[in-house]
Parts: sequence; structure tokens; C-alpha cells
Amino acid sequence: MSAKDAKKQAEKAILVVDIGNTTTKFGIAEGGELLSTWEITTSRAQTADEAWFLLAGYLNFKPAASMGSEVPWPQDGIISSVVPSLTSAWTQATARLTGRRPLVVGPGLKTSLKMDFNDPAEVGSDRVADMVAARERYGFPVVVVDLGTSTNIEVMNDRGEFCGGIIAPGLHVSAAALSSKAARLPVVEIKAPASIVGKSTREAMQSGIIMGEIARIDGLIDMVWRELGYETSIVMYGPDAEAIGALMAHDVTVDQGLTLYGLVWLYQHNRKK
Repeated sequence: MSAKDAKKQAEKAILVVDIGNTTTKFGIAEGGELLSTWEITTSRAQTADEAWFLLAGYLNFKPAASMGSEVPWPQDGIISSVVPSLTSAWTQATARLTGRRPLVVGPGLKTSLKMDFNDPAEVGSDRVADMVAARERYGFPVVVVDLGTSTNIEVMNDRGEFCGGIIAPGLHVSAAALSSKAARLPVVEIKAPASIVGKSTREAMQSGIIMGEIARIDGLIDMVWRELGYETSIVMYGPDAEAIGALMAHDVTVDQGLTLYGLVWLYQHNRKK
């Protein structure tokens, strides 16, 4: 696509949707910028009608915070999904909403993303969007930390290649597993304790869960840097990113719109007029 065509695509209001295992994020973009975004709990039994009703409701009644006006109605869309059972429902809902079948991130979509990965087909669509956005917004080398159902660490080297990553149990998954497997351990609030040495069972659990997660991420990034032979910038997003990032030993940029911005870029460089 030419720069002129990409500019024309940027002027459209589009719906961008990222369907994750725990939450689904969606937003309206225009002029290459996100005007408004929302996040809902992913429902694996959702039908196309339910998805359409939900989208129409948000677009009709929720103002764009950055504009102080109603959200423009999208003319097209793009979807990233790691929940195959929901991809069709949201594709149908988006097509009904916009009048045009949306792009779906997957084989055949141009990303210009260099891959140093054994099987590129294994790379989830959200990871593709993340790395495209990180490359365009922050350059490379860069490490992206996604604090979701799992804690994902994705690495782009100094040649601009996506060279792999790390997948570990997420913060909330670890906390739930600890409480469910140990009869005398309670469910605790996910917040940093006053001191690393807990003075109660709850404080001790918070120290191990939250501070342990921070130590794990810091330690894994150091290991990645040693393997690469150089340092990188670090971008983080997820429900606990601000709190976790503020306590880490590394300098971290929190970008909650990273995946959606990646979808905006992918749309602009794939959709023909």
C-alpha cells in the first residue's frame, strides 16, 4: 500500500477488537489515533447477536473521553482473537455494525514483521499486533511485557526481528492457584505489602505473589538482556501494569493501548480502498 492510500485509510473511523482469554478490548480509531477504548470480560458462549448488541450499546451511549463528544460510527474494522470459538461471532457482529466484513489478523495479513521463530504460525495474533505496535511506537530492540491470564514477555532484537519470548502463569492465575490448592491459605487482595517480610499470613502471601512477580519479571528481563548481549526498552500493559511497573528495578513504559494501536497499523497497511 502506498503512503497516500495508508493516509486515506487512517482518516476512516474503524473498530479495532482484541479478543483475549480473560478480557476483550475494543475501541474506535480515526486518523491513526484511538479515540475511545473499552474492556469487557470475555464470554466464551457469546453469540453474534450478543456481540453486536454490546458494541452498538457502547457506540451509542459512551462518549469519547478525549473528544467530549459522541464516538464516530466505524466504517470498517479489524479483529485479533486468541479464542477461536468467538472469532466468527465478533466478525459477524462487526460486519453488521460497519457494513463491511472486517480484517482478521492471521495468515495472509501483511505485517512486515521479521520472524526469527521456529514456527511463525504458532505466534498468536495479539502477539503480532503487540510487536508491530512496539516497533512503530518505540523502535527496537524492545521487550513487551503483557500482564494478562499469562505473563508474556516478547522480544524484538536490534535487527527488528521478533525472536521469541517467555510465557509464565499470570499474577491472578498464580494467586488463585495458591489459595485453591492450600486449604488454610485465603484469597488475598492483589496489592503490594507494606514490607517484604509479611507480619501475617495475608501479608506474607501478598509479598510472595506481588513482589515475587516483580522479581520474576525483573530477573527474566535481565536474563533476556544477557542472552541478547545488550539492553532494550521495555513496554508493559495489562490490568496491573502501572502498579507492577512502578515497583520494578527497570525503567518501564506502560502503554495500555499497545495491542489496539497495533491493530490500527495492521488495518492501515492491509485494507485496500
